[in-house]
Amino acid sequence: MAQLDSWLDVTSWRDVLRRAVAWVLHALPTALLLLFVALVLLKGLHVLCRRVEVSLMRRSRSGDVKSVREIERRSEALLGIIRTTGRVVIGVVVAMILLVQLGVDIAPLLVAGGIAGLAIALGAQELVRDVISGFFLLLENHLRPGDVVSVNGTSGVVEHIGLRTVSLRDDAGVVHVFQNGKIDALSNMTKEWSALVLDVAVATTEDVDRAMRVMREVARELQEDRRYRASILEPLELVGVESFDERAVVVRARIKTQPAEQWQVGREYRRRLAKAFSAHGIEMPPVDRTGHAAQAKPPPRADARAANGAANGAANGAASGESGARFAGAGAEG
Repeated sequence: MAQLDSWLDVTSWRDVLRRAVAWVLHALPTALLLLFVALVLLKGLHVLCRRVEVSLMRRSRSGDVKSVREIERRSEALLGIIRTTGRVVIGVVVAMILLVQLGVDIAPLLVAGGIAGLAIALGAQELVRDVISGFFLLLENHLRPGDVVSVNGTSGVVEHIGLRTVSLRDDAGVVHVFQNGKIDALSNMTKEWSALVLDVAVATTEDVDRAMRVMREVARELQEDRRYRASILEPLELVGVESFDERAVVVRARIKTQPAEQWQVGREYRRRLAKAFSAHGIEMPPVDRTGHAAQAKPPPRADARAANGAANGAANGAASGESGARFAGAGAEG
């Protein structure tokens, strides 16, 4: 009954009204100002990220379309993390200041948060290591979505890069997920440019200089072909005689290509070279199927055309083997 009387007491309601008016006059403007500052900071974060993105795009104006796309993918992944981190930090700071303005003692919250943070840091050391490794992985531009890479011996196309994990999809469609902190070996086969390395074997009875001239002529015709002109960056580089034995002389050559184009260019070059050797009567030693090292299988490509090319690579290699040619080519990172 006494409680009901206190609720009906005019003096109590006057005290409540007085406190509400005092809060509106003193705390509410501060709270509104904090919200306004938070909005300004969020807008400033957005403008800063946008300017960084525009600056990166300006640097890529002199490059080709693929370079622009690579920079776009990298900036999208890195700036997305910066935006998320900035929003979380701004939100937490503004919420704590608002609690202070409402009269809430945040000291116990800070102590509890510190203890919880310490416990999480001790119990989630792998998570912290993954996050730090993922940040530097993006910052140092080691890989981007769409790159063909090999992580810890597993090859595939990069589908996702996060602060904690990296996802690859291989040519069988299997998705492999790696913790960033456990990536020990990373090989990027499509960063900036790629290269096709060829070991071409000709019989010891043939003129090696003549065979090398044919190789140059085939490479020149391939580079002049409008279908492959954009994919080839530099003319064929003949390294020279790599090795020889009683049956064959192995000539090594290299073709510099656009990223991820080395496998398609290599298949076409081998096909044309086999026909050219046959037309010029250049003999090639038979394939030693027991001692010959297996040709490296090209990793999957990010687009449909390269995926079909990866499926046809083995067939082209087999056809070359039946004709007596032995070509060993592999794409190497530039």
